[in-house]
Amino acid sequence: MWKHIASNALTFLIVTLFLVGGVIAWGTAEYSAEGPLENAICLKVQSGSNMRLVSEDLAERDAISSPAIFRMGVDYSDKSALLKAGSFLVPAGASMEEIAEIVTRGGQNTCGTEVVYRVAVNRLSAQVRELDPAEGEFEELVRFDIEEGVEAPEDYLRTRQDDDTQYRIVVSEGVTSWQVVQALNALDVLADDATEIPPEGMLAPDSYEVQPGDSVKALLAQMQAKQERILADAWAGRAEGLPLESPEEALILASIIEKEASTSDERFDVASVFVNRLNEGMRLQTDPTVIYGITEGKGVLGRGLRQSELRAATPWNTYVIQGLPETPIANPGRGSIEAALNPSDSDYLFFVAKTLDPRDGHNFAATLDEHNRNVALYRQLEAERDAVQDN
Repeated sequence: MWKHIASNALTFLIVTLFLVGGVIAWGTAEYSAEGPLENAICLKVQSGSNMRLVSEDLAERDAISSPAIFRMGVDYSDKSALLKAGSFLVPAGASMEEIAEIVTRGGQNTCGTEVVYRVAVNRLSAQVRELDPAEGEFEELVRFDIEEGVEAPEDYLRTRQDDDTQYRIVVSEGVTSWQVVQALNALDVLADDATEIPPEGMLAPDSYEVQPGDSVKALLAQMQAKQERILADAWAGRAEGLPLESPEEALILASIIEKEASTSDERFDVASVFVNRLNEGMRLQTDPTVIYGITEGKGVLGRGLRQSELRAATPWNTYVIQGLPETPIANPGRGSIEAALNPSDSDYLFFVAKTLDPRDGHNFAATLDEHNRNVALYRQLEAERDAVQDN
């Protein structure tokens, strides 16, 4: 009898293990299978939420087939404690495994209503936009310039009262440190205004997510730390034989490239011109350094340069001084820093704009005769424009 009982118990255990194994295999397959969501949605995860609440929200919106399997899969993959607050775009057909990755990997929010502040060389603007999950495209609600004494549009003020609104600050390449500080201090989303200007060139132009009440000083520190990393990485991978003795000199050259290059594609050619000039002992003779000597980065000159200014000695005027200026003249982006440290292999010594539209780039030349021909072509375009305007 005992043998019979033992045999039945063993059979029962085998069947149970088989069934459990089958359930686990089915659950695993269900967790990684294509989900039931027919159209993309914007999933908002509140601060302090948990996987149970998220799974229930997903189930109510027909994004997952089983909240229990979702939670077990998240637990099994050790992601339960990695849930991030924010608004996340969940694409149609996303598996539970893919959704778990979306809500735990962090990074920038990918949907919802967003206010984007843009810090450019000559303007500070705000854009309110909202992502349409079904189309996967942002719809602009309002865009305006932020000016002292000018009231913001109603759409913006209403958005600022919404706790779910996300905020991002985009700092353009070529903006000076003074301009960055003035812009950040003017934003009502930030607090703890900065009173000191960070070193020129040491703020990384980029896109930064912020929260209402974040400190201007803390954001500036984040930007500076990022620029330090970019510069260190680029310096470590620099080409051999450059006429640059330190990362600081590379940053100075990169800032000049940033102000002179009209397109991202020509940065490396512009860099080669200045590197070749430094190697030849020629003066750099670049207008942006003269302008910086006049403004010292505080605002925009807003007019053409005078001959007296081209001849005036300042620590930045490369028509007068030999070699590099004493400091950067703006905050260069990663592309210009990399160009300064890995320029094109060329014999170019000169460049001049191709057309009256600076976005069209430059004509480069290795000899003065070739450069003079390029300059003559540009002067002809100026004369034709002036003739049209006179008529």
